[in-house]
Formats: sequence, C-alpha cells, structure tokens
Amino acid sequence: VIIFEKKEVFYMRKVNYHTHTYRCHHALGNEEEYVQKAIEGGFEELGFADHTPWYYANGYVSGMRMKSEQLDGYIESLKALRQRYAKDISIKIGLECEYCEEKMPWLKELLESKAIDYIILGNHFHGSDEYGIYYGRLTDSVETLRNYVEDVKKACDTGLYSYLAHPDLIHYKDTKDRHYQQAMTELCLYTKKAHLPLEFNLLGFKEHRHYPCDDFWKIAAKCQCQVIIGIDAHEPSRLADQETYTKAQKYLADLGMEIIDEIRFLK
Repeated sequence: VIIFEKKEVFYMRKVNYHTHTYRCHHALGNEEEYVQKAIEGGFEELGFADHTPWYYANGYVSGMRMKSEQLDGYIESLKALRQRYAKDISIKIGLECEYCEEKMPWLKELLESKAIDYIILGNHFHGSDEYGIYYGRLTDSVETLRNYVEDVKKACDTGLYSYLAHPDLIHYKDTKDRHYQQAMTELCLYTKKAHLPLEFNLLGFKEHRHYPCDDFWKIAAKCQCQVIIGIDAHEPSRLADQETYTKAQKYLADLGMEIIDEIRFLK
C-alpha cells in the first residue's frame, strides 16, 4: 500500500509496456540491458514496443523505425530473453504503431503471422510518415487538432490497440482554448467508451516536454479515464529511475485517477 496526501492507492504490480530498442535509431543499449535494469527497478512485467516497421510501396526508408527485415530478429531476441529471465521477470513482445488507414490491412496480416503480444497506439503522424504531418510540432491549426482526434477514434474502432501512448502528444498552441478543450474531452470520452487506457508518459515527464500536459490530464481525470504509466524507455537507466516513477504516481493520485497495471493482449 502506498499512501499519498489525497488518497490511498493500491498497486498490485509494477509494469512497463513502452520500451524501445536500438532498431528505432534513437534509442541506446541492447535488449538485455533493458531487462536487467527493469529487474533492478522492481518491474514484474516488461513489454517492448519498438516502432513498428511499415510497408512502403515506393521504397521510402524511415529514420525512426525498424526495417521490415529486422522484425524477426527483434522477436527472436525477446523470445530468448523471455526464456533466460523467466524466473525474474515476465517479458512481452509488442510494437508501437500509428493508425494509417492505407496500411491497416498490411498491419493486421503482420499481427496474425508474427508472435506479437500487443500493440500500442503512438499517434505521431496524420497518415504515413512519408508525407504526414507530425502531431508533436507546435500548431494553432484546428484542422490538425481535429485530425488527431479522428485518427485516435478510428484506431479505437479497430480493437487492435492496447492503450494510447502519450495521448497529449498533439502540440496545440493554447491548451485552454475551447477547441482544444472540446477536442480532448471528445478524445477522452471516446477512448473510455472503447476501454482504451491512456498512457502517462515518463519520457516527456522526465524531460519536461510539452507532454504530459496539465490541461489534458485534468480533462482525462474529469472523464474518469483509466491511466497506465509508460516509461517510454530509450535507454536502460530509465527503468531504474524510481524517483520519476514515484512523482508520476503522486501526480496521478492527486488527480484522483485510476492507475492500471495490466493491458489486453492480442493472443
């Protein structure tokens, strides 16, 4: 039992389902180092969700995700670590995926043919990253804000995703503006109805990015959304950072939010 100032909170397990590998070109360390730090950090279950490969018809090469030919190696390395550390920690194999309507048939086929336990929704782009607008770029466009919400809603409707990573990634200029408030309320209510939890992202929290956004989380709390803490680990040491994890627990407890410690899996 952990006691905070405003409420008593019970935590059954310490888990993280948002862990990257070197294959995304912007993370450090190998998979085993992440597992070892997770054990050191007291995690009972560790999920890897590196950026999914996508099929690009025109041969485009992304600088922020693994290539298709790397996927089998990713899966096999995690299977081996799952077996090696079975007595110490549970390891799950996932991917962080956008919602890109033109690529969804390909993604569904991939998930049916590969040993993937779960996927999380990282709503980074409107459409493919070949041409789409990056949602984390500062904007005052109501159209971009609406596109962000609609992409999340369409992803919810697929039933494939386990939770919404950094739901407040959309970098809208004025988060007190009625357009933002209405859009994020709509997003929160839709994800709640779809039983899609929201992630409180510790990478942004640790590095003081524009997310987590206080105005967003006040809306999420008012809508009574479920929340899961995601490390978004791009280096192994983040999994042993208890101070940031505890601060996040306190922040969410003060909002009165329900923190969950499990997600739904594909298989």
